[in-house]
Amino acid sequence: MFFYKDYPSSCTGVRFTLHVMVISKERAVNLGFEAAFWGGVGGGALILGAAIGYLVTVPTRVIAGVMAFGSGVLISALSFELMAEAFNGAGITATAVGFLLGAVFYASANRVLVIYGAKHRKRSGTQQPSEEEKPGSGAAIAIGALLDGIPESIVIGLSILHGGAVSIAVVVAIFLSNIPEGLSSSAGMRAAGRPAFFVFGIWSAIAVTCGVSAFAGYALFDQFSPFVIALTTAVAAGAMLTMVVDTMIPEAFASTHNWTGLLAVLGYLTSFALSALSA
Repeated sequence: MFFYKDYPSSCTGVRFTLHVMVISKERAVNLGFEAAFWGGVGGGALILGAAIGYLVTVPTRVIAGVMAFGSGVLISALSFELMAEAFNGAGITATAVGFLLGAVFYASANRVLVIYGAKHRKRSGTQQPSEEEKPGSGAAIAIGALLDGIPESIVIGLSILHGGAVSIAVVVAIFLSNIPEGLSSSAGMRAAGRPAFFVFGIWSAIAVTCGVSAFAGYALFDQFSPFVIALTTAVAAGAMLTMVVDTMIPEAFASTHNWTGLLAVLGYLTSFALSALSA
């Protein structure tokens, strides 16, 4: 009798533990798919921008102005969302090292792509070479666009690990900055004579990859310590800032000149307001 009375209690404890494990696993899966969804939303902005840039003749100054605004949005998100989270989780030394590593990695990879014709992949004018002018440039541009999109998508997944939910400020910042990226780049692809299936094929593939990268940012790092997550966030932030300076600001300054700084400040302020209001 004694054993009989104790046995249900033990079973209840085991059942409760298993129940908690099942709930935790289901929650982890749900959060992973939530990260993929928001990563896809951010990537979808590239398709939206590409459609406008390819199908509509948008004045170069307008494209440059939107690009300047998007640059400010991303720089603000890097400062108040990513770097702040990295510093809180890993400290100044690890954050600085990760930030520099991300910058070096992106700059090195971008340098290789420049050699193969992807230097002006986000320019809206006639700077992009055609496949006849630079064989292999189409593939280089596609890889370059992929390189630009992966770090920011991973950050969406990492933001869940930081706060237990997707950072709306980060998602909005990525969405707002991706529209001018797709807009400017697709306008340049059209000017270089690249067909519609190439342009929309690239951006559709990247949008899917953004969702997968966001899922990976959550799923792969879910088992790592907060320190590693914070360090990875700093690496992504370094890569993103280098991308902004190397590929977005040149297009913005090329046509807007004296207005570039003002438009970037407006973008910065918009992103800052989102961060402050969502805190």
